[in-house]
Amino acid sequence: MPRTYKCAFCGGEIKPGTGMLYVRNDGVLLWFCSRKCRNSSLELKRDPRKIRWTEYYGKEEKGKG
Repeated sequence: MPRTYKCAFCGGEIKPGTGMLYVRNDGVLLWFCSRKCRNSSLELKRDPRKIRWTEYYGKEEKGKG
C-alpha cells in the first residue's frame, strides 16, 4: 500500500506519486506538496504559523509563552 505524507510546510496531505522529497545535509527528510511550499520554506525561510494558507496558521508551539 502506498504511503501518504504530510507537507513539511503547509501540513497538507501529499498523495502517492506526487510531491517533492528534499534531503538536508543532516539526513532529515522534508516532503513538500508544491514548489510554492518548498520555496517558502527553504529559500524564503518563512514561518508557516504566519502564513494564512497553511494548516499551521495561528498555532503556537506548546510549552512556550
